[in-house]
Amino acid sequence: MTIARAALMALIVGAASSPSRAEEPTPAHFACDFSTGYSWTYDSGKFRSEPPKDLKFEIGQIDLDKQAATLILDGKSSNALKIVRALNANTFLEVANEGFLNITTIYDRDPATGAYPAVHSRHFGLFGQPMFAQYAGTCTAKP
Repeated sequence: MTIARAALMALIVGAASSPSRAEEPTPAHFACDFSTGYSWTYDSGKFRSEPPKDLKFEIGQIDLDKQAATLILDGKSSNALKIVRALNANTFLEVANEGFLNITTIYDRDPATGAYPAVHSRHFGLFGQPMFAQYAGTCTAKP
């Protein structure tokens, strides 16, 4: 047996026998808080960055089988979200009315803190100028 085959077999056996955090059920509702990151604007041939304002929103009615969820802003349902499932994460994709994208990836729960690490990216434009932002933060499960 080659080394590569032996390593592959060990990986498969190890994955099958050890419990995974991915086996935890995904909450149907998250409250997310993004307090760090940067936003960029493009003007006069150059990108300029600055820290963005804090960002909070919720994602509810999460249905992984239907790959659908709802964005909740200020306690009110806003836009429909599509879900892209990945290993140890789910990405929520919003296509804004103007065609711009907002993307939020929520990773598996951190057992040390109980929070779900998350990244949020916004890709949009204003008056024909590119603008984008990326935030890091956490989400918590809501009942």
